Amino acid sequence: MRKWRRPARTVRLRFTVLYGAMFLLSAVGLLAINNLVGLGGTKASQVAPPGTSPVEPATLADAMDRIAWLQARLSDIHADQSRRLLVGSALALAVMAVVSVVLGRIVAGRVLRPLRIITASTRRISADNLHERLALRGPADEVKDLADTIDELLERLESSFAAQRRFVANASHELRTPLATMRASLDVALAKPEPVPVQTVALADRLRTELDQVDRLLEGFLTLARTQRGALADRTTLSLGELASTALHARAADITAHRLVVDSAGCVDDGAWTRGNSTLLTRMIDNVIDNAITHNREEGWIRLVTTDDTMARLVVETGGRVFEQEQVDRLVEPFQRLGADRTHSGNGSGLGLSIVAAIVAAHGGTLDLRARPEGGLRVAISLPLVAVPAEVPA
Repeated sequence: MRKWRRPARTVRLRFTVLYGAMFLLSAVGLLAINNLVGLGGTKASQVAPPGTSPVEPATLADAMDRIAWLQARLSDIHADQSRRLLVGSALALAVMAVVSVVLGRIVAGRVLRPLRIITASTRRISADNLHERLALRGPADEVKDLADTIDELLERLESSFAAQRRFVANASHELRTPLATMRASLDVALAKPEPVPVQTVALADRLRTELDQVDRLLEGFLTLARTQRGALADRTTLSLGELASTALHARAADITAHRLVVDSAGCVDDGAWTRGNSTLLTRMIDNVIDNAITHNREEGWIRLVTTDDTMARLVVETGGRVFEQEQVDRLVEPFQRLGADRTHSGNGSGLGLSIVAAIVAAHGGTLDLRARPEGGLRVAISLPLVAVPAEVPA
């Protein structure tokens, strides 16, 4: 004999029970109103017509006239009762329709509330906060199964992202050892007492250049892995204007070599304060300034502006050729460049702005890249604004 199993509590069953009960209550209310209206009509039909006499009719003709009059009066009463019943039914139908819509909206809202929670939570979760879970509570129905399935998916995605970041960081660390060995071998080969052929020296210089390029590439991988690891440690309050001024001062020789004109009058040293990791924010500013110098025309220009209205903003504009916005949008992806014919474009690794985008996202900010209609680029970094530290004069 098979054991009876209790049916599972499904959303379909819950909707069936709730709406069935709602319409049943509506029908009961409609019947109650109809009965009340019908009772009122019955009472009205029992009122004796005015001017009538209880005296028996004297003749058969009088009796027939009295019967005909009573039949007509009864027909009028029935018609009046029908009108009352029709008006009462229409009124009851209108009232119960409104009540049913209101009750249906309330009931549907309560039933669908878990789906709204799932939708809002899923939209909030991104690659930067995959550790969060829906953790929906409630009966074991389809909605709960959906939430649990999404939680399992997030767990697998988190594990996959973490494994990828660990691999990038570990591979970058491991590759630095052979690079250092190769660089040391070149130095030993060139440091021998006997004269070194010119071709060997040229080859060594070229290898050093390539090793430096690979080293910068590995450094970019490490920075990307670090920014995507989660919450940032060692946060401090910094000025975007001060960081930009320091980066410009450190690259004065390159700016002079490219004969660039720098307009930093709008870059105030004590403006646009934000809070974040000093090393990463410095790297972010350095990458933006390096891009402005490297990817520029000879005798071009650079303009820097910082603002501190609702966000701490740094805007870096450069001149140059005209680009399509679709090209510029791809620069936040790794290994994307605007064109091989740009000045010194071969020295970059293609990770500069992707690193900037990762650092900005890790600090809760936004990066806006725009192709200027007149030519060149506009890079705008917006980070959460903090108050000026007490020890710094405002």
